[in-house]
Amino acid sequence: MSLRGKNVAILESRLGRQLVELVEGRGGVAFHAPALAELPDLDPHAIAALVHSLEERPAKLAVFQTGVGTRALFAATDALALTEVLLKLLEKTTVAVRGPKPTAALRARGVRIDRSAADPFTTSEVLDSIKDLPLKGERVIVQRHGSANVELDRALEARGAAVVEIPTYRWALPPDSAPLVALIGALERGELHAVVLTNAEQVRNLFAVAGREGRAEPLRAALNRTLVASIGPVASAALREARVRVSLEASPPKLGALMAALDQALP
Repeated sequence: MSLRGKNVAILESRLGRQLVELVEGRGGVAFHAPALAELPDLDPHAIAALVHSLEERPAKLAVFQTGVGTRALFAATDALALTEVLLKLLEKTTVAVRGPKPTAALRARGVRIDRSAADPFTTSEVLDSIKDLPLKGERVIVQRHGSANVELDRALEARGAAVVEIPTYRWALPPDSAPLVALIGALERGELHAVVLTNAEQVRNLFAVAGREGRAEPLRAALNRTLVASIGPVASAALREARVRVSLEASPPKLGALMAALDQALP
């Protein structure tokens, strides 16, 4: 019961219930305010056109960034009866993955994986895993996560690659932002001992809601008085960009390590 008597804010959406249970299982009180909605952003006609274009001009490299996006892409090709075509194309392509989730999704489809980003699975590690691959004049396919990875795209283009992004889903504010407004109020009143952030977009969306309410500066001040726990370097970078102090960062960037760090930080 390491979190007994502690109020912990959870902004995670997809795994929010799991995090809430982890906090409550340690005796804490979870304040769940989902800050992110994942909306489908996959155009079947565009996917079909892309697969057919790859038959005419194959890609040198395919980068898969997320498990949910990879599964959505194959679900689309299943519906289009193009999965076998895509799998044959990937056999002739260097396949790079950002972390264990896209790795698992690709292996479930029997896809060979050539390059894997090292822990903590950020864009920097993706680029490092393919640094020796000649890309000048080559086509590169990037499975997009919730928003365009501008850093990755620009780095690939700087090496002479023609980058084609495959959107599969996009991030947005949740339809009901009332829990986020309530969270901002609780932070301002000093009612929370910790805030747990598992995605950079959660930070941006929280400040977007606060800005809409005219409370961005009070939110920033409140967060800087509160223990702020980050899942990893990408979320931490978004917090620092928002001028929020990162109290702890999980290593490796996983929920288990995050909760273990929280256990130690909130005795």
